[in-house]
Amino acid sequence: MHLDLYIILGSALVGLLVGMTGAGGGALMTPMLILLFNVTPSSAISSDLVAAVLMRPFGAAMHLRKGTVKLPMVGWMVAGSVPMAFLGAYLLHLLGGGAAADQTHVELALGIALLAGAGAMVLRYALDRRSGHQRLGTIEEITVRPLPTIAIGMTGGLIVGMTSVGSGSLMIVLLLFVYPMLGANQLVGTDLTQAVPLTAAAALGALIWGQVEFGVSASIAIGAVPAVLIGSYFSAHAPDRYIRPVITFVIFASGLKYVGVPTTALGIVLAAVIVAGLGAWLAVAAPWRARSDSVPAGTPDALVTVPSGGEAGEAGEGHPAT
Repeated sequence: MHLDLYIILGSALVGLLVGMTGAGGGALMTPMLILLFNVTPSSAISSDLVAAVLMRPFGAAMHLRKGTVKLPMVGWMVAGSVPMAFLGAYLLHLLGGGAAADQTHVELALGIALLAGAGAMVLRYALDRRSGHQRLGTIEEITVRPLPTIAIGMTGGLIVGMTSVGSGSLMIVLLLFVYPMLGANQLVGTDLTQAVPLTAAAALGALIWGQVEFGVSASIAIGAVPAVLIGSYFSAHAPDRYIRPVITFVIFASGLKYVGVPTTALGIVLAAVIVAGLGAWLAVAAPWRARSDSVPAGTPDALVTVPSGGEAGEAGEGHPAT
């Protein structure tokens, strides 16, 4: 079993994103293994699934400790996802030679759905900002809807079983539409927790029918597990306004990758989105105004501050001359 230092470093970056957002594991890790490290697609998918079984429980444990997991919601999702993950793996096995084409069609549909979901998240953020509402629903305030939640699990489980992707990104988009008031940290915590049994079921199918390279799986786990812990800590403690844009960005990147955007073009598009996002934030937040807004216009410079320890009574120290 050979450990690869570069896979460890790349996995650490992906693990950080997975821990912060609950999404992007399959969408980012598998293409990284294929495009950068020349791992065969079947081995990359199977090895990533096995590593995910070791990676996701650490992030889930962090959120469970913080109390940002809706366990009844997880239970209903798992009831639908685990059986469908086995079914998806079995269907993929039955498809045989047509599996690659069928997987491409499924991933294309998934990519379109994720891009639509990312667009909906941006629109929802804009509408919330305009109306003054915030999506800060706490775990105690959320009422679980069993049938839609089971349907989310069944949809995600079937896609993960057939393609090995979508356990995080697709689930988050579906959860957002069924539970729109769920806060970002609760969203990530619930998604990471439901992904543990789901990826375990998919990984078992990969062990039975796939081609697992245990050296690759070990390299992924070594790099990703500590990074997932760090990312999960941030997502469990950071305010919603910081986590939700990161979730949107990762889902957007995942969607572009699924629809087949080449790696170079993907990098250019994502860099442009980051620059545009920073520009929009600067235009809205205008942090340079904070200093000028805190000092009333027309206030003499000498009266703005009074140095401590200075000689009181001297002119020019914030006191009138006598």
